[in-house]
Amino acid sequence: MSATILTDGQSAPAADPGAELRRRAKRRRAGKTLLLHIGILALAAVMLYPGVWMLLSSFRPTNEIVGQTGLIPDNTTLDNFRTAFEGIGGVSFWTFFTNSMILAVGSAVGVCLSCSVSAYAFARIDFPGRNLFFSLMIGTLLLPFHVVIIPQFIMFNEIGWTDSYMPLLIGKFLAAEAFFVFLMVQFMRNLPRELDESARIDGAGHVRIFTAIMLPLMRPVLATASIFAFIWSWNDFLAPLIYLRTPDKYPLPLMLRQYTDQTSVSDYGGQMAAAVLALAPVLIFFILFQRYIVEGVATQGLKG
Repeated sequence: MSATILTDGQSAPAADPGAELRRRAKRRRAGKTLLLHIGILALAAVMLYPGVWMLLSSFRPTNEIVGQTGLIPDNTTLDNFRTAFEGIGGVSFWTFFTNSMILAVGSAVGVCLSCSVSAYAFARIDFPGRNLFFSLMIGTLLLPFHVVIIPQFIMFNEIGWTDSYMPLLIGKFLAAEAFFVFLMVQFMRNLPRELDESARIDGAGHVRIFTAIMLPLMRPVLATASIFAFIWSWNDFLAPLIYLRTPDKYPLPLMLRQYTDQTSVSDYGGQMAAAVLALAPVLIFFILFQRYIVEGVATQGLKG
């Protein structure tokens, strides 16, 4: 390595070319990271803009909502929220809210109870035709809901369950949600079978193994399933529209539709305020339990 001669006769080491290359590589990485963050922020702004516009539009007067795409309202009012809390069609907002809560909580409970039992049978019990039945169940995921609407409606109408919550909840308690069964089966397959064998040696049966061993280990996937079931049921519009006819039984999605009428005046301000109120519980529920989604989908039964 060459050296530089100083005026006092001493020599100083020359600059290290490797250090200069490392500095350049570091600057390139910093530039790429900056561009990546800018791109992510721009994408997030595009995705969040409709929600932010809806939130701010709930404070606009109704006559200023249609035709205006600006984000900041010129005038603000709380009349839209007062209108939303009063309800519509003679039914209060809290009636719609209670109906949605009954359907969402009932769906979450039904999915966790029925799908966990079915998943235990597929994952832990050897019975004739298990693989065939499991394949048929997975095949139902390929069947669109719209294909079975008419036969299901005819069946429930013959039974006399239309205009009730039974058609909306009965499938949740009969393990008809193949996605959640599949999710729990995959989770259970990652749990060591030595746990079952040890419990069986101690005289435990399937009921004891399921309740005392499997359920405590399944808390992440049960939380994930309940979150998805709650949100999907809360946001469901088509099924309640098909089976419910009495406004007193409508959930919030059907309430939002009533604010828009093509034959008369539409209350867009009340609709925006009601949409914000309907969205708030889902956001709170998701924020509180979002960590369980990652744990459940990762299908990690044991830690250590």
